[in-house]
Amino acid sequence: MRSRRGTARLLRILVFYVLLIGAWWAIAGAGIWSPYLFPAPDAVFQSLRANVANGQIPAAIVASLQRMAIGYALSFVAGMGMGLLIASSRWANETVGGIVLGVQSLPSITWLPLAVLWFGLTERAIIFVVLMGSAFSIAISARAGILGIPPLLARAAGTLGASRWQAYVYVVLPGMIPAMVQGMKQGWSFAWRSLMAGELLFVSAGLGHLLNVGRDLNNISMVFAVMIVIVIVGVAVDRLVFGRAERWVHERWGYAA
Repeated sequence: MRSRRGTARLLRILVFYVLLIGAWWAIAGAGIWSPYLFPAPDAVFQSLRANVANGQIPAAIVASLQRMAIGYALSFVAGMGMGLLIASSRWANETVGGIVLGVQSLPSITWLPLAVLWFGLTERAIIFVVLMGSAFSIAISARAGILGIPPLLARAAGTLGASRWQAYVYVVLPGMIPAMVQGMKQGWSFAWRSLMAGELLFVSAGLGHLLNVGRDLNNISMVFAVMIVIVIVGVAVDRLVFGRAERWVHERWGYAA
């Protein structure tokens, strides 16, 4: 039964992408836009293959993921710290919590001018943009995860003689994991978009920089190819990392079918 469901699911996905590429080909062939503005799929895939063969795209993926790893790790630490602070202190929730909610509404690209003025066109500027683009989302999820824990569990831990530290380790942290997984996933998407925006202005290796190169060369096929790679990397990380984490949470907390 499971094999049949898996086969049917794979078939649906294949049919969808075949139809999508067919529609793309039909629109490109209709001549609505010039090939310099809207290329056909074969031109895009040729550009993708050429840039993979010459090493530009693999090197750009590695460079972007390295920056992402540093920026996202800092975002997680900062976001968790802010989330724990505003969830455990009424004063912090009324003061810092309001700032966190307000700053979260800022688009990540608005941090670019500030990053350039503070750090110049350096790696630190890009990492700063990634940090500011995702830390507040993680903080809000951490706060929601803690506040969503039933108070009865905390009282039960106190009744059993647990110290405040033990209550955090054995009640608060495990209880906030479901919300945190969603927050980390959302934070990753914000960080990934922030990174691409930062790399557009930074003259160095990276997928965002390749987009800028394609624009400067008026090579729309290269632009489309790099955009496809950005989507593929984002989806791959989501499925391989956060998808597995979500399945584990569902199974651990009894939500699996």
